[in-house]
Amino acid sequence: MKLIDTQIRVSPTRRLDCFVTHDQVLIEHAQRLRYQVFAKEMGARLKTDKEGLDYDEIDHFCDHLVVVDTTNEKIVGYTRLLNQEQARKLGYFYSQKEFNLDRVLALPGRFLEIGRTCVDPKYRGSTVLTTLWSELVNYAQLGDYHYLIGCASISPGPSGYAVDAVYRSIDSKNKASDALSVVPLIEVPEHLRCERDESGIPPLLKAYLRFGVQICGRPFWDEDFNVMDLFILLPLAQLEDRYSKHYLKPDYLINDSHASPAL
Repeated sequence: MKLIDTQIRVSPTRRLDCFVTHDQVLIEHAQRLRYQVFAKEMGARLKTDKEGLDYDEIDHFCDHLVVVDTTNEKIVGYTRLLNQEQARKLGYFYSQKEFNLDRVLALPGRFLEIGRTCVDPKYRGSTVLTTLWSELVNYAQLGDYHYLIGCASISPGPSGYAVDAVYRSIDSKNKASDALSVVPLIEVPEHLRCERDESGIPPLLKAYLRFGVQICGRPFWDEDFNVMDLFILLPLAQLEDRYSKHYLKPDYLINDSHASPAL
């Protein structure tokens, strides 16, 4: 599948290119960015045998979508895409390591999973996320995928995980019906829960909710990453024109300077 490169002017001296790569050198640079964000910044305990790299077996099967600053050839944004054919070869979607997805995967149509999304700390508040999302949508459209799926992470506040408060703050239109409810393989332990939401919903997840993402059931507790993961489902046919056009405009900017660094 050929993807049209996106080039967006973000400053007089900076230009962003976004494309799918299978080049091992670029992939390793992306894995270093992932390690910097997830391990160094967020404190995740990564199960990797390569020092300084966030790497797992899915990397052999998926497509790697990168955003490159062409002024210094640095990878500044990343997400990995595991399509239905690749997941079949691998044997599973990543989300199936956290949830029972039987009800969701019974839907008619083709699935595309996103994961390990991250942005270089120095580039948050720029158009990196806009660029990444634009090419993600292009990829999904070109591949005739019907649903985006993935795990959206929320970090705990000082008092713990505000599971109930987070759900109360999500609009009912973004909550999937019981028929599409997934089952977390590990629930957030009761002793780690709290009543008051001290961390809030990350701005990136808020943007996804505006597009019509559905939250499907209870969260999974990811002890290694010290987050709770919500399973998200986005029927691509339900993307409202006014949101997709707004988001894909080159001059649109999510103010993510204080956002969660990853999703």
